[in-house]
Amino acid sequence: MRTLVILALLAALVIAATCYESHESMESHEYLNPFLNRRRANDFIQADTRLRGITQERIRERSKPPQEHQRELCEDYYPCEMYAFRHGYAAAYKHYFGRRRTK
Repeated sequence: MRTLVILALLAALVIAATCYESHESMESHEYLNPFLNRRRANDFIQADTRLRGITQERIRERSKPPQEHQRELCEDYYPCEMYAFRHGYAAAYKHYFGRRRTK
């Protein structure tokens, strides 16, 4: 019986220690009002810079030099890539894709 009382007191102390809300947790303004004002909701995200970054990335993809397109095409084709390791990407592209005629 005595051990049961001691265990109950220890359990109560553990619960009190873990469930105690300190003053520090109440300092946050989110404790009293967890929702933001509509005007302040997007203050930390600036849509302009995000869209500008996406646009710049798309422009860079479209304005690649022809050598970069040739290199990417050669990298996607394994025999061309192996040939490029030995002779260079320009020679490999010419060897595997140079004979093709575009309209």
